[in-house]
Amino acid sequence: MPRPTSDVQAFEAHATDADLDDLRARLAAARLPEAETVHRAAPDPRRWEQGVPLADLVDVVNYWRTGYDWRSFEERLDRIGQFRTTIDDLGIHFLHRRSARADATPLILTHGWPGSIAEFVDVVEELADPKDADAPAFHVVVPSLPGFGYSDKPATTGWGTEKIAAAWVELMGRLGYSRFAAHGGDWGGNITTVLGGRFPAHVLGIHTLFAEAPPGLPTDGLTAVERKWTEETRDFWRHRAAYAKQQATRPQTIGYSLVDSPVGLLAWILDKFAEWSDTEGSPFETISMDRVLDDVTLYWLTRTGASAARIYYESHNSLDPELRVDVPSAITMYPRDIEKSPRPWAQERYRRIVRWGSPEVGGHFPSLEVPEYFVKDLQEGLAAVLTANR
Repeated sequence: MPRPTSDVQAFEAHATDADLDDLRARLAAARLPEAETVHRAAPDPRRWEQGVPLADLVDVVNYWRTGYDWRSFEERLDRIGQFRTTIDDLGIHFLHRRSARADATPLILTHGWPGSIAEFVDVVEELADPKDADAPAFHVVVPSLPGFGYSDKPATTGWGTEKIAAAWVELMGRLGYSRFAAHGGDWGGNITTVLGGRFPAHVLGIHTLFAEAPPGLPTDGLTAVERKWTEETRDFWRHRAAYAKQQATRPQTIGYSLVDSPVGLLAWILDKFAEWSDTEGSPFETISMDRVLDDVTLYWLTRTGASAARIYYESHNSLDPELRVDVPSAITMYPRDIEKSPRPWAQERYRRIVRWGSPEVGGHFPSLEVPEYFVKDLQEGLAAVLTANR
């Protein structure tokens, strides 16, 4: 296999003690509002009708200030392997874990918002060197989206999902991977769809949790469950997507709060972990507080609250309705994800679906909620993709 080019440089994450002390001081001095006027006993998702409940936020803030260990997360990133390269004048940060297996397939994993590379830290090792010798192995690449984490913040417009997908092809080529598989959810699923549709000469196949169908398809022929999915998705975009409209139209305005206030940043992100996870009263029923704080602290220390929000300004509702994906595709619809596409609709865009997963548990963040299942599902999905590609 070709070796990486000299354009790729090793990278280490290390926040200064001053930045960590400043974070703790800001948390200690936070000014909080009064409690919400919706009072219900936990567990009950209706406790979150007005947003993050005050008592829940106070618990997380106190742990963030007195118990959370950022250095442990930095060490985990370094153990996987961190790098940076410059593509189209923008520095791109990524994790890269090569498998020891000779039959390993290159794989790029793309996160979304409010996620980050932190979503995949717990699953990289098992994907690269699985305990089951019969499971497929992968050379795993996990880039930080432009404006996220340790990637640079774009100084001009133009870094939408189409440009990001093209940059990922360039990134994988620099690592010696002229052909590769791709996975993503949320914005990562959108980018993975563009990869499969625009770059079939490089993409062996895709696995996605996001299967946006072309617009205007009829509901005739859908099952009762599939019709319920369409109703839930319509309800979400009509009544619970204010965050997306804000970030798509005024990311700079919300960005001041996200970069200046760690409590504001935490509440903005925690609200989504709660609403989009397969839980009843708290995201911490399935996701550890440390994992959520790994993600939030990464946003805080890199000051990327505003720059990450701009992906909505660049790409909201921008997926080309004419784009079709002809490479083999595996699609998984987790039951508590925020947007689920019926298979007949998905087939209008993804024309070689070789595996369709419908788990009984899991939400928008399956690599954090159900990591063992997520790995198994991804392995089986990509195994089907690779078999179909032969």
